[in-house]
Amino acid sequence: MLFTRDLRLHDNPALTLAAKAEHVVPLFVFDDRLLSRSPNRTRFLLDALDDLADTIAERGGRLVLRRGDPAEEAVRLARQAGAEHIYLATDVSDYAARRRATLRESGVPFTECPGVTVVPPDDVKPGGGDHYKVFTPYWRAWSEARWRSPAKLPGSLTPPDVEIADHVGSETIARAFAEDTSPGLVKGGETEGRRLVHAWLKSGIDRYDAQHDALAADDTSHVSAYLRFGCVSPLELAQAALKREGGDPYARQLAWRDFYYQVGAAFPRLNRDDYRSRDRSWTDDDEAYDAWREGRTGYPIVDAGMRQLREEGWMHNRARLVTGSFLTRNLKIHWRRGLAHFDRWLVDGDFANNAGNWQWVAGTGNDTRPNRVMNPLRQSARFDKDGAYIRRYVPELKDADAALLHKPWDLDRDLGYPPPIAELTHPSDT
Repeated sequence: MLFTRDLRLHDNPALTLAAKAEHVVPLFVFDDRLLSRSPNRTRFLLDALDDLADTIAERGGRLVLRRGDPAEEAVRLARQAGAEHIYLATDVSDYAARRRATLRESGVPFTECPGVTVVPPDDVKPGGGDHYKVFTPYWRAWSEARWRSPAKLPGSLTPPDVEIADHVGSETIARAFAEDTSPGLVKGGETEGRRLVHAWLKSGIDRYDAQHDALAADDTSHVSAYLRFGCVSPLELAQAALKREGGDPYARQLAWRDFYYQVGAAFPRLNRDDYRSRDRSWTDDDEAYDAWREGRTGYPIVDAGMRQLREEGWMHNRARLVTGSFLTRNLKIHWRRGLAHFDRWLVDGDFANNAGNWQWVAGTGNDTRPNRVMNPLRQSARFDKDGAYIRRYVPELKDADAALLHKPWDLDRDLGYPPPIAELTHPSDT
């Protein structure tokens, strides 16, 4: 059983199939190419693996940790242990495609199973096309699709009578790749993810529709990182949400997540090339880019979002839209540079959703209004009227008048806060 982005026991179809065998070898392979991209995700991953190892041990098994190319190591271990089959979750991206190709070339039988999304990318397709390019018709098809039943929790995971050694310990990986993490980073793992989901469904989801854009209230589920690493089953979450009052708006967000996975499956260069060519003109203003990254643009709502990202490895979705729009529309800096910075810090950053959302906000993606611009002052006044979110992350402004937080040109410079680095020149913004 090769774990990838499905670090859980509940509703894990690949693990359920593997557990039908007499002996099972659970395996996770650290790939240095991925570990080096984000210390935050590496730290979360290590927490998730510690938790996974404990739950596997409770069922009589042992999680084997190795380092290298995941497909090559899985084949090597399968031959060493005498395994007749490899199971893993299917995924989208060039990386997943290369893993699939390596397994195919090895000659060892393997099976890819669903589990990363609610609805597999290939399960719903429009007539005459390979994927949905607009969300609303996808949402209708997603809602009407026949969903699989959750996979059964395996009772036991008996290891083979062969000595199998780890190649690396999590402490080694932590020392090498998990330094310089966000101080407010959440703890990873299925146990914590299921605790959060239970609390959210019990006392949060009913407010989601009315409150999810309110920046200071922060009234969202906070399970995106657990979905990204598969610590929580998206299918179980969607099914549970739809049974609650107010669950439809939240399920719609899970459908957005699936939407970008089917876009990424059809367009695997989503994180590198414009999905739709808009003939945009980009600038290479490194000074402005650094100011944006460091949260010192002079626009309080933008700076609050960027500082939240550094502090927590996470950012409120409304703030992601505002900060992304400011970089691409106001500073005219390429979305790939924004994507790279988010990829460095976001604990929930993944191929499909991170790239898909950046292209959406830049107007090169799946937005039906490609000229949409998020005016940071209007967004600030609308979604952080009293400035509580801004004050939380921009302490220089904790004593500033709330009205002035949405009029940064009038702020007192003695507060130590910088003046705006750019003017807002778009007449048709929102």
